[in-house]
Amino acid sequence: MKFSITKSISSKINSVDWKNLGFGKYLSDHVFIADYSNGSWQNARIEPYAPMPIEPAMVTLHYAQTIFEGLKAFRNVNGGINIFRPDKNAERMATSGKLICIPEIPKEIFVEGCKELAKIDHAWVPKEQGHSLYLRPLIYGSDNFLGVHASSSYRFIIMSSPVALYYSEGLNPVKIQVCTDRVRAVRGGLGSAKAGANYAASLYAGTRAKKDGYAQVLWLDGVTHEIVDEVGAMNIFFVINGKLITPTLDQETILAGVTRDSVIHIAKKMGWSLEERIIKMEEIVQAYKDGKLEEVFGTGTAAVISPVGQLHYGDLKMVVNNNKIGKISQKLYDTITGIQYGSIEDSFGWNVKIDA
Repeated sequence: MKFSITKSISSKINSVDWKNLGFGKYLSDHVFIADYSNGSWQNARIEPYAPMPIEPAMVTLHYAQTIFEGLKAFRNVNGGINIFRPDKNAERMATSGKLICIPEIPKEIFVEGCKELAKIDHAWVPKEQGHSLYLRPLIYGSDNFLGVHASSSYRFIIMSSPVALYYSEGLNPVKIQVCTDRVRAVRGGLGSAKAGANYAASLYAGTRAKKDGYAQVLWLDGVTHEIVDEVGAMNIFFVINGKLITPTLDQETILAGVTRDSVIHIAKKMGWSLEERIIKMEEIVQAYKDGKLEEVFGTGTAAVISPVGQLHYGDLKMVVNNNKIGKISQKLYDTITGIQYGSIEDSFGWNVKIDA
């Protein structure tokens, strides 16, 4: 698809405090946009980031017909830019869209949009190790009506934001509260989609946990409250007696994380013992009591690897690895970030490289 480019007259980049980026605080100068109508995606363009007018009856405001993605562009060691695995995010967006009747955005539009936006806003890609340009693609229904049915028109947007580490703790282990009275998703629902509704469903328990001094919650299944699901908005891994274990995607409530998939590929290449299966909380508790719970960590685009130092389940406070990052967590973080920044050979072919 050909697309037009309208450059911003003035840049906001001088207002950025590069020493205190935070996460999602600053938004770069441009956005990529494409619109869907009459059965096809059209009018693709890059234009200055600016407010977009909508009507009060716009369907997504009422019925949450929206999906999004998150991926990153990195300043590689040679000065160019690496975008990490955009094809996987494009595939996942297509899968998410099917569950809420959003037409598929072609992979080539998704990937080229990310590439061209990173090119035009290349000055926004941070130079400091650990920082990156976060890319946020999203699609939303744009019809105006009252009544529960799918929209016939949609808008695809990619925006970007220079970011530091997602958690202020960085790679220091975080405290997690196991949630036993709320759920984020159930089998047959939207748990496997990156839909806005999933994140709205997580806010109550997540906000409550933070008030209690926790970084996030560990979700359990919505029927028995016994089976491990996700941690916050991340996938979860356990190291039990030397074996790496993560919940299976067959549960239909877990997002197919790109970082999760990267961890699995690296673990297999390293020859580590790995299992994808149903995990019950009672197994985690027993492993802790037996001294076999060696590491716990979350995986996601924003944080990459987030070690868990304390896991609180009811009255039981499980301290993991003396509240320190484990060897496997550290190795995975170093390997993935090394590939992303180009200091480690990308033997998987994950990076899309841009000269900028």
